[in-house]
Amino acid sequence: MQFAARTEKIEPFYVMEVAKAAQALAAQVADSANPMIFLNIGEPDFTAAPLVQQAAQTAIAQGQTQYTSALGLPALRTAIGQWYADRFGVQVDAGRIVVTAGASAALQLACLALVNAGDEVLMPDPSYPCNRHFVSSADGVARLIATTPDQRYQLTSEQVQAHWGAQTRGVLLASPSNPTGTSIAPDELQRIHAVVQSKGGFTIVDEIYLGLSYEEAFGRSALALGEDIISINSFSKYFSMTGWRLGWMVLPPAMVPVVERLAQNLFICPSTIAQHAALACFAPESLALYEQRRAQFKARRDFFIPALRELGFGVPVMPDGAFYAWADGRALFPKLGVSNSWDFAYALMERAHLAVTPGRDFGASDTGCYIRFSTANSMEQLQEAVQRMRRLFA
Repeated sequence: MQFAARTEKIEPFYVMEVAKAAQALAAQVADSANPMIFLNIGEPDFTAAPLVQQAAQTAIAQGQTQYTSALGLPALRTAIGQWYADRFGVQVDAGRIVVTAGASAALQLACLALVNAGDEVLMPDPSYPCNRHFVSSADGVARLIATTPDQRYQLTSEQVQAHWGAQTRGVLLASPSNPTGTSIAPDELQRIHAVVQSKGGFTIVDEIYLGLSYEEAFGRSALALGEDIISINSFSKYFSMTGWRLGWMVLPPAMVPVVERLAQNLFICPSTIAQHAALACFAPESLALYEQRRAQFKARRDFFIPALRELGFGVPVMPDGAFYAWADGRALFPKLGVSNSWDFAYALMERAHLAVTPGRDFGASDTGCYIRFSTANSMEQLQEAVQRMRRLFA
């Protein structure tokens, strides 16, 4: 059987290989004194809010399970628009909002609508691997540009200007970012977008962790820059609905019918049950719960990052959002007799029963020295993880 050439451009998701090994070992040590602690999983340890769960059950009981519009339930689009006004002070017309089958579907739709074969899209290195693969699946070329801690592991306007070539069509950014947890400063994002506008390109900003922003200086939506920004968001992270597979995108008005046409053919519509359930995300009781959880995520960050530094990891930039720590482990590699973060991750797994994510998936710029820790776990588990590493590195 001959497969399409584009499949060769999609690299394996190595994170999942490590996760499978961790799960296998976890089963063996489940009843031991040191069961596996998972600091590799990029999803909240919280579940959907109680009102959301109830709304899903009600939708099923009332038979609200048939197709919706490809653009999503009108009431949900309106609720999302109101959330932007209330939370970020940005007015977003509901007609620009398209509800999708997760942020992944939103990114796929955006790339299919904007990227032609051979088109380049500029992205930071490190960045979430699936984002570059969405570009590849549209037969485009994701061009990763090395970043540094001084620039918060984010692209600068100078880099975008310098790397924009004849085949460049746009930029795909993430703020806050996976794996670094860092955001683009609003004034720098404005300068980046100005460069893109001058080139006639597009600016896509992945904002799926925006709700989990901890610093006032960064917790602003790119949508404040104008209607030509393409923003991707999700119910997975801030709203704790990962497996419900529901997200949305905010588009320039002219792009909505194009994406609608693609969505009708590729997805028909997002999950109807998940959409009805998501309406309850915006109830005052649910929003209050999400804010309590955001405070817990911040408290975990405030404990874990200093602890990593004390252990000998390099964390040069304090994450301002999400629930990740992008840590340079090279000073600790000799203690475990390894030379890269891939082997370091397996050594932590086998010797301390800690599952973490090596940097291999996230780019090519020095990522072999980095480990991504997830703080989407309880404070007790994070404290125990630190104690295990302290004993291991002693």
